[in-house]
Amino acid sequence: MQVCVALIQLEVADRESVAARERRVLQMIDAAALQADVVVLPELWHVGAFNYPAVREHSELMSGQLVSAMRESAIRNGIWLHAGSFAERTEKGEIYNTSVVFDPNGELIAQYRKIHLFGFGEGESEVFAHGEAICVAETILGGTGLATCYDLRFPEIFRMLTERGATCVVIASGWPLARVTAWDVLTRARAIENQAWVLACNEVGSQGGVVLGGHSQIVNPQGEVVASADEVECILYATIDPDLAHTVREEFPVLKDIRIEGAFTS
Repeated sequence: MQVCVALIQLEVADRESVAARERRVLQMIDAAALQADVVVLPELWHVGAFNYPAVREHSELMSGQLVSAMRESAIRNGIWLHAGSFAERTEKGEIYNTSVVFDPNGELIAQYRKIHLFGFGEGESEVFAHGEAICVAETILGGTGLATCYDLRFPEIFRMLTERGATCVVIASGWPLARVTAWDVLTRARAIENQAWVLACNEVGSQGGVVLGGHSQIVNPQGEVVASADEVECILYATIDPDLAHTVREEFPVLKDIRIEGAFTS
């Protein structure tokens, strides 16, 4: 089965209001859905991945306006929608960097709270609480794992997703231009290591003094980049075969040779 995916590489700039950006994103989803079965948004697109002062002001409950708008968009367009991540506020007042996925009926299929928070004790980790659970859900892409930006630097979480049945990982990101070389390498490495599709959706623009790197890309289970963007706002499309992950794993079964802890000595 062939599936058309669209990554919305959004410009998230300080000069644009949150309300204006949300209206624009809904229009971009509508446009992407004319071709795509699956649409993906980047990390914290509503406030900006580095706009920490705005996080508390614009945080919402899962039952809030933003998530409802994303659900309605999935229904209206009849698509699978990875709505990127948003600042989720709990009833207890905790705030999480949370990704959500809806099916074409508007059902919440997956919810992932970012585990690895960037900032070395500052920045993101001062605002958000750490997530504590990985997430794999069954979608039109097969077993679909979720990760967010800085998670990309930690291969352990991707191996856990693979062990839970993921053959595709979707990464919502706000990755800086200054480290975009690492982004290009790590997205391919995670695909190769786990023989899985990687759909990596990044942002562009300048926020809080940080220039975002773009370079959103779709990487196949052999580590080949089948579609990539540059450093401007765009919608990146590719038609992929989700079953390719199974084929690659059968033809080159490296995952069966993993020696787990306890099978060797230090």
